[in-house]
Amino acid sequence: MPIQMSEDLRTGALVYHRGSATTGARPGKIEIQATKPLGNQRDLALAYSPGVAAACDAIAEDPDQAAELTAKQNLVAVLSNGTAVLGLGDIGPLAGKPVMEGKAVLFKKFAGIDVFDIEVAEKNAARLVEVICALEPTFGGINLEDIKAPECFEVEEACKARMGIPVFHDDQHGTAIIVAAAITNGLELAGKPLSSVKIVTSGAGAAALACLNLLVTLGAKRENIWVTDIEGVAYKGREALMDRWKAVYAQDTDKRTLAEVIDGADVFLGLSAGGVLKPEMVKRMAEKPMILALANPTPEIMPELAREASPGAMICTGRSDFPNQVNNVLCFPYIFRGALDVAATTINEEMKAAAVRAIAALAREPSSDVVARAYGGETRLFGPDSLIPSPFDPRLILRIAPAVARAAMETGVARRPIADFRAYEDQLNRFVFRSGFVMKPVFASAKTAPKRVIYSDGEDERALRAAEVSIEEGIATPILIGRPHVIEVRAKRWGLTFGPGDVEVINPEDDPRYRDYVALYLERAGRRGVTPDLARTVVRTDATAIAALAVVRGDADAMLCGLEGRFHEHLETIDQIIGRSSGVPDYSALSLLITARGVHFLTDTYVTCDPDANSVAESAIAAARTVARFGITPRVALLSHSTFGSHDTPSSAKMREALAIIRARAPQLEVDGEMMADVALSPVLRERLLPGSTLTGEANLLVFPNLDAANISAQLIKAVSDALPIGPILVGADRPAHILTPSVTARGVVNMTALAVTEAQVNAARVG
Repeated sequence: MPIQMSEDLRTGALVYHRGSATTGARPGKIEIQATKPLGNQRDLALAYSPGVAAACDAIAEDPDQAAELTAKQNLVAVLSNGTAVLGLGDIGPLAGKPVMEGKAVLFKKFAGIDVFDIEVAEKNAARLVEVICALEPTFGGINLEDIKAPECFEVEEACKARMGIPVFHDDQHGTAIIVAAAITNGLELAGKPLSSVKIVTSGAGAAALACLNLLVTLGAKRENIWVTDIEGVAYKGREALMDRWKAVYAQDTDKRTLAEVIDGADVFLGLSAGGVLKPEMVKRMAEKPMILALANPTPEIMPELAREASPGAMICTGRSDFPNQVNNVLCFPYIFRGALDVAATTINEEMKAAAVRAIAALAREPSSDVVARAYGGETRLFGPDSLIPSPFDPRLILRIAPAVARAAMETGVARRPIADFRAYEDQLNRFVFRSGFVMKPVFASAKTAPKRVIYSDGEDERALRAAEVSIEEGIATPILIGRPHVIEVRAKRWGLTFGPGDVEVINPEDDPRYRDYVALYLERAGRRGVTPDLARTVVRTDATAIAALAVVRGDADAMLCGLEGRFHEHLETIDQIIGRSSGVPDYSALSLLITARGVHFLTDTYVTCDPDANSVAESAIAAARTVARFGITPRVALLSHSTFGSHDTPSSAKMREALAIIRARAPQLEVDGEMMADVALSPVLRERLLPGSTLTGEANLLVFPNLDAANISAQLIKAVSDALPIGPILVGADRPAHILTPSVTARGVVNMTALAVTEAQVNAARVG
């Protein structure tokens, strides 16, 4: 059965996956890249014949050398036969390939693990085992995916027995680990020991049984576990839909339904179908029950109904729009990261238990300043609505991977134990801020308190699509400036589903606030050459002015403009109406570029042609404050053609002077200069040239001596590295206002929407 989604989302997903001859985009979501140079004859001789024979000989003599000489130890197979794909069922291996590619992307993005997705046209469990086991020389681990029960149990069990690398069925164990962490914390809050609680399940597939098995490992008693499925209670003597894994939990009872066994339950675990847990059943559960209603998209019971029936209930779902989302991405990349890093031969129960403890403990930790900044200043406190961490908490890899690696070492399954855990954790920490997921905390923050974002180009397709996504993701309430009939026609043409109640439209030709906007415009710009006649014309024709007036008047919280027209014209309008923040000498534009190498901010890329040293310093300090809002510690490099005095020119002297100003005004900021760009990005080179440099690691905020250098660098990086651009981010305006560029995509507009919302949240907190 097809998964329900809006037509716009379905169309967008197909466009996202499809290749394009126009843009050069390749079909699918993954590709293979070389990690070593191949630019001359010697490189070819080293990479292939005859040089490659040296690596082959070394591995033939010592198989462990494969971890040092090949990609094996960082390579995982995501393997499926397509018999249980998402909620789509048995759609076959080829139709399941997009899901496996998606899993490959998650492995790479969240944990830096390379993946080959492998789709196998084989339903016979024994033959599938033979295929998987034959792949062992290629991979450091196997992630089984979307294989139906009970065959998934047989396949994993047989492969684990025969193979010397980790084999992990994520549908089972990934869910189980997150569920166990949530239950661990929920029972702590309820004051109940796991060994004494009554657990009732709805659903008895691979995930449900894996959850129960792990809970038993952690201390739950089998006699306290009641399993129900489509045939009712699993009882001794039942024959329908029974297997040896489910039979372990069969009770000696005459009770036959979920309603009959729910009385006094401390934990309800639902991995079945929407609506099966009724409010009257919840009322008969124990005090402070845990309800894990994990069916998607409709949970076994909606959280508001469960809480109404039992106000003390602690509730988890599989959905991102409710607290306590049980999401496998919380653990599987990091479990494999830890297992691969010690060359584990298996992922055993102790390693899974270590992951449970690490996840549960992270939820109980106070938010670090980095995490708090990433979530818009919000301090996330442990409690009924925060039993498990956010999937985008950057500390997940820092807690789970080392815990799994240690457990592997302690249980004797690590072939390459880690000698220096501090160095290992430093390595993981560096990866966190190179993963390209810098926008995820911004979206998470936006969802906590959506704001009204006004799009001046409300008739543009990109603005309309961004409005649709903003509504679907719950990050903003869109306001569109445009003619209602044009917006309606274009929305229908592009298959958008938002209705009149979802967005507000400001019609420049006929809006009841017209006179108020004219009066406000005269008040703000009347002494800057704006006459009453001009004000009336502008408020009818200039959408950027209307958006800025709406923000100042309080009709919107943030604005986005610039899909058409020149940057400086939009900036002049914003300056007239919104103006600069107190104490800010001038505006600047910060561009964020996300590349395979990591995340880099560049300033000033759009505003000041040839700033003096004071302007450079102020721009750098303001940009650093913005970088910190992403949860990233700014490391600032003042760029030049000169490195630490190697050339004495006006521009290099300006950057040296700017450094002195920054150090005087923001002594806590990590900054150095002047330096060439390669020195800024290479700690090794910088150490060689100036061992006493105050800049550590790679610079992530690059400050340029003039607009030409900054803009050209940003455009070149974007073009040659296929970077994902965010911005430009306008720094210095008194209210959240951003000027996009005509080349921005709809996704770029969505990213800036989320960023504008987080700024509006901070602004509201400051005003409040």
